[in-house]
Amino acid sequence: MKLFVTLIGLLMVVEGLPYFAFPEKMQALMRQIEKMNPDYLRFVGLISTLVGLVICYIAQRTYIFS
Repeated sequence: MKLFVTLIGLLMVVEGLPYFAFPEKMQALMRQIEKMNPDYLRFVGLISTLVGLVICYIAQRTYIFS
């Protein structure tokens, strides 16, 4: 549970950094995303989720990160 809470905290830090460092650029990016096709956004979300799962799997199965 400690690892899970730590990961959630790290996720919030990584997600928040662009908004803190570049708020105007993030607003412009959000306006561009709003105009995109929802099917394209869904596809990009699926691909990034799968890549993230593969990275987690590799990190858990290899001894490189231990």
